[in-house]
Amino acid sequence: MFLMSMSMTTKLPGAKLKIRPDIRCYGSVDEQVEAAARLIAEHIQQHIDERGKCRLALAGGNTPRPVYQRLAQTDLAQTIDWTQVHIFWGDERCVPPEDAASNYRLASDALLAHVPLVTSQVHRIEVERGPESAARHYAHILGSEPLDVVLLGMGADGHTASLFPHSADLASGERVIAALSPVPPVQRVTISLRQINESREVYLLVSGADKAQRLAEVLRQIDSGTPVLPAARVQPRSGRLFWLCDAAAAQPHRRNDEGQTIQ
Repeated sequence: MFLMSMSMTTKLPGAKLKIRPDIRCYGSVDEQVEAAARLIAEHIQQHIDERGKCRLALAGGNTPRPVYQRLAQTDLAQTIDWTQVHIFWGDERCVPPEDAASNYRLASDALLAHVPLVTSQVHRIEVERGPESAARHYAHILGSEPLDVVLLGMGADGHTASLFPHSADLASGERVIAALSPVPPVQRVTISLRQINESREVYLLVSGADKAQRLAEVLRQIDSGTPVLPAARVQPRSGRLFWLCDAAAAQPHRRNDEGQTIQ
């Protein structure tokens, strides 16, 4: 494993706060999955110990699936008091919950069916209400209390959750919004940047060589204080922002022990 450690916050001109992520890069996907699952499990339980519960928001997509599967394995699952975990989602596709494209189904199959949760702890986005109605309903379910742990991925275009580049949704003041995706399923419901950035901790999971150039662009935008792409605009006010990457995605940013960039 190799790590890049960056200071968590710096001041920009005009007293604007810039959140600089804790970037952790791993030599393989397997190492990334193991480290991410252990870190997330530890922090879920920390929130339970400190506040009596953890409000956990899950991501869709292929990258988090093996992390969920690892969290479901007995050695890690038993380190978490699941009776005090409430499950939410960062976004959902407007498909039935049993559909293969459903983020709810992905999480249910990989994790939720294997740990001791009851129905009242699982708060899926009810997209069958229709996108606008589902967004309003989910905003009510979330309420004003911050999410404790938010898991996100990043697409090759720099999107995160269902927040896509150049969309007016990025400026929304709502907590949950109906969104349109450039790829099917087109209709989505997603938490907003406002909701994400009010969270106590955010983890972005990125893997694959197809993400490398976009990850480099996102990190340049963060470092310059001019975030444009949705993933770059993930800036939790808590300062607790983790990027967990595999070597293929992070290769342009790898550094040696002297802090020099390795190309």
